[in-house]
Amino acid sequence: MSDTDGNTEYGRKSFKRSKSHFTDRITADGRDGWPVEAGRYRLVASRACPWASRAVISRRLLGLEDALPLAIADPIQDDRSWRFTLDPDGRDPVLGIRFLSEAYDARETDYPGGVSVPAIVDVPSGRLVTNDYQQITLDLATEWTALHRDGAPDLYPARLRDEIDEIMEEVYEDVNNGVYRAGFATCQEEYETACERLFRRLELLSARLADRRYLVGDTITEADIRLFTTLVRFDAVCHGHFKCNRWKLTEDEVLWAYVRDLYQTPGFGDTVDFDHIKRHYYKVHTGINPTRIVPLGPDLSGWLTPHRREELGGRPFGDGTPPGPVPEGERVPAAGRP
Repeated sequence: MSDTDGNTEYGRKSFKRSKSHFTDRITADGRDGWPVEAGRYRLVASRACPWASRAVISRRLLGLEDALPLAIADPIQDDRSWRFTLDPDGRDPVLGIRFLSEAYDARETDYPGGVSVPAIVDVPSGRLVTNDYQQITLDLATEWTALHRDGAPDLYPARLRDEIDEIMEEVYEDVNNGVYRAGFATCQEEYETACERLFRRLELLSARLADRRYLVGDTITEADIRLFTTLVRFDAVCHGHFKCNRWKLTEDEVLWAYVRDLYQTPGFGDTVDFDHIKRHYYKVHTGINPTRIVPLGPDLSGWLTPHRREELGGRPFGDGTPPGPVPEGERVPAAGRP
């Protein structure tokens, strides 16, 4: 079975984000039957996927690398789902499976919604616990606190949650989902509506960030993580591949400086693999890009240029500290970095 089987529908039907089917939560009190426990679970992610990248960034910022080991899937999935072909013998070395779908099947047969990342798998049983991409990062920030590193930031501070939730909902509808609605549109009207909403929201976000370093408060929060994972992909894939080309991110002075500031903050850019991102979108979405040709650009050197956002004040980690060095084995290969 080739790695294009099952992917030709991308771009041939209107986009609709599936709700997560497996919504069990891993909590401090284990009320869903899944207590927080160091080493018990495995986070399966793709560096290509913006939804999975949220979890990878949160995990690193909070210092959960040892408590929640990471499996990185091949950016090119096939009809059998995300593959572990980056690992020796094509199997995840801990779970012993070739495809993430095997963990899904171990949990439930004939499940709706397909196989998605991020996914957290219970290592002893090999069963999927959750694929609830909206809740996973919130729980990492609030339920896993006993396992956070010393100096971990508060990514979802209680006093700011209403404002964070409001911003995240707007970003989710118009930006995170908006680029997909535009890219997978099947008629001109559908595309234009999504594109107009996307750029109107980006303009509002640019205005909001013109005189403040972060979206909510003076530190990095969950809201920044969720916006970053779309913005970091914008010029590389959304602008051309998804036809979100009213302007490039590099052409908006505020947003370009904001996303560079985050990219250069430990825990953000050191999780980003531009090679995985480009190969996934351009090779998997064959309904949009039937030739599967991956573009050479854009030039990545700008990501490391000064942003001067520190002049706005703000403290990236609040009263905490930056995460330590990237663990050996989790470093992004040179091909994916500026």
